[in-house]
Amino acid sequence: MVGRASVLQEFKSPLALKSFEIVQVEPGAALVRTEMAGICGTDVHLWKGELKINLPVILGHETVGHIEQLGAGLEKDWTGKALAVGDRVTWTSTNSCGKCFYCAEKHQPTRCPYRRAYGIGYRCDESPHFLGGYAEYHYLRPGSNIFKIPEDLSTESVIGAGCALITAIHGVERTGIEWQDIVVVQGAGPVGISALAVAKSAGASKVIVLGAPKARLEMAERFGADHTINIEELKTPADRIQAVRDLSNGYGADVVLECVGHPSAVVEGMEMCRDGGKYLVLGHYCDAGAIELNPHIITRKQLQVLGSWSSEPRHMKAALEFLRTHQERFPFDTMVTHRFPLEKANEALETTAQWLSAKTVIVP
Repeated sequence: MVGRASVLQEFKSPLALKSFEIVQVEPGAALVRTEMAGICGTDVHLWKGELKINLPVILGHETVGHIEQLGAGLEKDWTGKALAVGDRVTWTSTNSCGKCFYCAEKHQPTRCPYRRAYGIGYRCDESPHFLGGYAEYHYLRPGSNIFKIPEDLSTESVIGAGCALITAIHGVERTGIEWQDIVVVQGAGPVGISALAVAKSAGASKVIVLGAPKARLEMAERFGADHTINIEELKTPADRIQAVRDLSNGYGADVVLECVGHPSAVVEGMEMCRDGGKYLVLGHYCDAGAIELNPHIITRKQLQVLGSWSSEPRHMKAALEFLRTHQERFPFDTMVTHRFPLEKANEALETTAQWLSAKTVIVP
């Protein structure tokens, strides 16, 4: 048996459609037929070479599929539910070793030096090949954190939320949002929309979302944003900072969540915090470069500045339950606005890169 995949062979170059042999699963592993794979903003950064990885790679770390083969000994998902051929599942893009300094002693498994991510950290010219979502099949290695998807939760909801929701859950967990806090979300892409949903459910009294284009801000309003600020209309940082202060009793926000990934947003966002507020850097997964920063702003405003990286399996469990129980309030399924077949993966990437979609997906 063989399967097709769209492969990143060179940075800044078109993906190539390739075929690979489908190997028999080893004990503890699984083979999944891909139903849908989301395109994350990180995939665009990887495509552009902004995070150096070993090539060739099958991109895609947000995937839902149906189990085709189960290796010996793999009987239950991460939550203890029985697994069977045909089950619809998703999985975390990484798993940690559980034994290193960061896993065992500091309880920060997202910093495990042995973590490798599907769609990022595995070459596809080496068996078992199918280790990313832009493919007809996906091989789940032994030890993968697999989650059976509830029947009353759509695939579109899971992929519409993607890795953005679990990233936001982890980030807000580390930062803390107190009851009735005023929260600013910088960015109206998938991470920003997810951060908005998590902030609202955590008890924020007011959430202000900054971003563009207009369609993304309209999506933010559907997810409950109390106010939106279009950066294409308020074009200077000074005007945007003043607009936030006007909407927060003149003081600034209690918490500002950076979900943009552009360095200039950080300096601007810190000024949107009230004195004694919190600032979370969530959007900089890839190295987008440096910017001049005066550290005096941190002491002058007595800020708490935090960072958050990726997520843990427990955040996936929380996200699936969150999606299932909040489908009307937070319609993540409507985030899926553009669908492409596998052979049009390049067009799908371009759509995401140009901010033309809320969420672009590949349906092999």
